[in-house]
Amino acid sequence: MIKNTEAAVLYETNSDLVVENLNLAAPGPKEVFVQMGAAGVCHSDVHVISGQANQIMPCVLGHEGAGLVTSIGKEVNNVSVGDHVVLSWLPYCGKCYQCVRGKTHLCKAYQTPVGNGTLLDGSCRFSNSEGPVRQLGSLGCWSENVVVPEVCCVPVDKSIPFEIAALLGCAVTTGVGAVLNRAKVQNGETVVVIGAGGVGLSVVMAAKLKGASQVICIDQNISARNLAIELGATDFLVSKQNEDISKKLMELTGVGADHVFEAVGKRELQSDAIDYCCSGGTVTFVGLDSEDATINLKTTAITRAEKTISGSIYGSACTHRDFALYGEKFLEGKLPIDLMVNRRYQLREINIALRDMLEGKPGRGVIVFDH
Repeated sequence: MIKNTEAAVLYETNSDLVVENLNLAAPGPKEVFVQMGAAGVCHSDVHVISGQANQIMPCVLGHEGAGLVTSIGKEVNNVSVGDHVVLSWLPYCGKCYQCVRGKTHLCKAYQTPVGNGTLLDGSCRFSNSEGPVRQLGSLGCWSENVVVPEVCCVPVDKSIPFEIAALLGCAVTTGVGAVLNRAKVQNGETVVVIGAGGVGLSVVMAAKLKGASQVICIDQNISARNLAIELGATDFLVSKQNEDISKKLMELTGVGADHVFEAVGKRELQSDAIDYCCSGGTVTFVGLDSEDATINLKTTAITRAEKTISGSIYGSACTHRDFALYGEKFLEGKLPIDLMVNRRYQLREINIALRDMLEGKPGRGVIVFDH
């Protein structure tokens, strides 16, 4: 059975999205039909619009979302009708070398279909009069309804509002997981966070959760200060051209930071992050620059100072474990994700939502679906 759904479609790079009705086919084997409750507006979608992500088009964008399961295909065993689910853009097989050793976030089993914007069998469920329409990350969250792989669906507590659950699907897990899973910040350590977007603010929340003695947030946008402080930052530095942030950090910390997180995805900021780190400290790259991005490393200085430089993709998370865990932390009041949600839009306002984000409005914008 084919249904109609309103969705935000990108037809060509560097253009506005078109909100229109698409056909949506019924779920096939191991697929789930989800009525979307909310979807986040993330910079990664801008990478698709700009062409940096090399996405095949036309494509329904949106990769951060949550909703209600309304029907399931054959051979679906772990999701039921009525479940509230967070959608994951990084499905894993559970059988490969990385999955077996607990690093499901490094599984490459479904890299091709996810990258191509299809479901796992290589086909599309969205279509229009011209033919198939892709869905970003095998999801396409900027649609009233979606059909997604079962493995992309993670049931969570139904008391978590959809707009909070949606952020678990990308920003929160990416930032919180980088702190808890990858860097493993300890009580009393000092943390520097470069970038006060959704991911950077999630790093701030997690650093506070782990009992960091100082959480210093750096961003060029002064309007992000109050929210960063409310979420747990002890200090906020505004980065300006030709300003010596290193000097200010030394004044605040005395020796540099135990942990530095680069949450923007710019190579020049990644280089700065290494300088901000103290001897014996750890730098974690969380943001993504272009595929050909490189930086120069002062290897002798790194060796002498015993600095560790690491990356973290999707918070180094096992999504079926961590989505639920971070949702529980929200319900316990330990991760105040709700403070990040300060802009709400209807789907037809998606281009306004994107412009607001690019203008640097603090916090996270979400698309709210009214059914």
